[in-house]
Amino acid sequence: MASLVRHITIDCADAYRLASFWAEVLDGSLAADDHPGDPEATVDSAGAALLFITVPERKIVKNRVHLDLQPQGRTRDEEVERLLALGATMVDDLRRPDGTGWATMADIEGNEFCVERSAVERGR
Repeated sequence: MASLVRHITIDCADAYRLASFWAEVLDGSLAADDHPGDPEATVDSAGAALLFITVPERKIVKNRVHLDLQPQGRTRDEEVERLLALGATMVDDLRRPDGTGWATMADIEGNEFCVERSAVERGR
């Protein structure tokens, strides 16, 4: 029998703060026992379970693994604007005039992720 991915784990400076950001991004929820200052925090969402672990080292290079987000109920561009309002930053805008492409963004601790087109946009 094969293994299952239980969590995607992300090292960070402040587990609770970063988990709170990602809970908003993914319309997920923090575990009931997660509180500010905790060294670990978990986000459960329909798409993934993320585990955030506070570590002393700072992020200094590009992620070797990143999340690709596909918006639900909004367009890619609407999702980019929502994420910017939550505190994400644009790293590289690879959206093309014909509607293809993606936006590479960073979360509030600098971890890169991409925002792709929604399923509706892909069907056009």
